[in-house]
Amino acid sequence: MSNGLSKDDWQRRYARRLIVTDLIAVVWAVIGVQLVWLGTDEAAATFTNLPSNTGLGYTFISVGVIASWMLIIGVTGSRGPRVIGIGTAEYRILVDWGVRLLLICASVFFFLKLDVARGYVLLVFPIGIVALIASRWLWRQWLHVEREKGRYSSKVILVGSRNSVQHFARELARQPWAGYRVIAACVPGEQPGSDAAVGGVKIIGGVDDVPRALETLGADTVVVCGSDDLPPQRVRELSWQLESGRYQFVVAPNLTDIGGPRIHTRPVSGLPLIHVETPRYDGMKRYTKRAFDLAVTTVMLALLALPMLVIATLIKATSSGPVLFRQERVGLGGETFRMLKFRSMREDAEQLLPDLVSAEDRVENGGVLFKMRDDPRVTRVGKVLRRLSLDELPQLLNVFGGTMSLVGPRPPLAREVSLYDQHVHRRFLVTPGITGLWQVSGRSDLSWEDSVRLDLFYVENWSLTGDLIILWRTARAVLRGAGAY
Repeated sequence: MSNGLSKDDWQRRYARRLIVTDLIAVVWAVIGVQLVWLGTDEAAATFTNLPSNTGLGYTFISVGVIASWMLIIGVTGSRGPRVIGIGTAEYRILVDWGVRLLLICASVFFFLKLDVARGYVLLVFPIGIVALIASRWLWRQWLHVEREKGRYSSKVILVGSRNSVQHFARELARQPWAGYRVIAACVPGEQPGSDAAVGGVKIIGGVDDVPRALETLGADTVVVCGSDDLPPQRVRELSWQLESGRYQFVVAPNLTDIGGPRIHTRPVSGLPLIHVETPRYDGMKRYTKRAFDLAVTTVMLALLALPMLVIATLIKATSSGPVLFRQERVGLGGETFRMLKFRSMREDAEQLLPDLVSAEDRVENGGVLFKMRDDPRVTRVGKVLRRLSLDELPQLLNVFGGTMSLVGPRPPLAREVSLYDQHVHRRFLVTPGITGLWQVSGRSDLSWEDSVRLDLFYVENWSLTGDLIILWRTARAVLRGAGAY
């Protein structure tokens, strides 16, 4: 690796660090709950329904829980290289097996007739799970920073056509924290020493040159990204050429922006078939999403009523015009609705727009979106509201009324929709949201293509769990204020 460590070395070192912090988290949760719940009194920490000479007490139970928990964490693969650093599998394993251990321990205590305090059992495992996830999250942030610098990553050689190499190199470069750093490519039909390149990736030869390239470049991963000139038999032969256990061999299907839960593999007659579930936009998922929106919005409106009144007063006192700005937007099914915002611009902002759009140096993304960092129409109060995204609070009323959701694609203007390519209309399959992947990924700093890609990814893969993650990331994005203008 570029940090002087081989793939196996850094993976083992990282796993050892996780073992230490996992142990600290589990011990802190178990012993901490015991001390807080029972104190240091030896008599209180001994079971009263057992003979006094058994010596069996909560300390013995706590040590057993710690040992069992650490064993389960170790054997369930939560520290494996395929789950660390990205995705939810690492966290899901910790939660699933933490809950299972709770049920196992409760069953053991019941059958052995141990009079274990309910508070001890009900506190140890939730606190321990939260502590484990928090420590793993901190390690993940550190790993992401290291991978941004090119360290602690797999060195990848792409194998496929020029177009597929360019596409996959670009997609992998979007998320360097995933741990795949492309260093070269092998394209069928290319000769060694051609010094050709595609998408910023050097082409070092054809498929037959892959083993040599792995050795000379110190790469450890081969990613086959598709080619009409690469038949199945040749792909299998290529996998045979790689030294067992030393290299990773990855076959990437021609699918992008598909969430993991929708993908299932099933081997049939030696064929690794990939089943992709088609997204559903109705039924229980939609009702659950609506119920969640109503519950959260009701609470937020109650809590934010006074701050919203203060904001409305400031707007009215510092500039002429209405407090609320109403604008026609396109929502679910292509139907229009009136979106509400606190007015952050001058009253005649819409009349001034044509003059601003005509300045080419202020128009981005092919004219579909209009974005300006220092828009002269924004008021002094409006700048603060936009910076903190407070101008969007009235959209909670849209959510309450059902025209918007807390999380969803950005609701566009009708003039933007008229410029859409056909595939972009898929964003109207779900209700638009106050926030979304575009909000937590850069907001106005994003290009038009990236905004569309993120919105369509959400449409294809939306779930209540995903919405909760986006809401959490939104809070962080708002505090940073990145891309808000």
